[in-house]
Amino acid sequence: VQLQASGGGLVQAGGSLRLSCALSGRTFSDYAMGWFRQAAGKEREWLSCTSLKDGGPKYADSVEGRFTMFNDYADNSVNLQMNNLKPEDAAVYYCAAERTGYCTRVVPAYDYWGKGTLVTVSS
Repeated sequence: VQLQASGGGLVQAGGSLRLSCALSGRTFSDYAMGWFRQAAGKEREWLSCTSLKDGGPKYADSVEGRFTMFNDYADNSVNLQMNNLKPEDAAVYYCAAERTGYCTRVVPAYDYWGKGTLVTVSS
């Protein structure tokens, strides 16, 4: 399975971006899908995940209420709507798939990773 994240860019604080993670080779419903980010000099951070086995999306406290993860069955993709962005949200954002189909916050548990997409937030 291959994943490709897209949609990053430069946005002012308080603005919004929508990231998309397209899968090829399998359907996203076979996996637990997660979004992550990694800021310069920091460890990769889990942000959200969703799976058919676990139900609706789960979010890290740092993005709860501002970010929304949702599926696009037509495009076989999972998306991350990011609202009210803050300068501390600036990072490279990644999507990943976990093959048992159960959401986890544990970064190394994810089996497949896409290349990241850069989000820059100006203050």
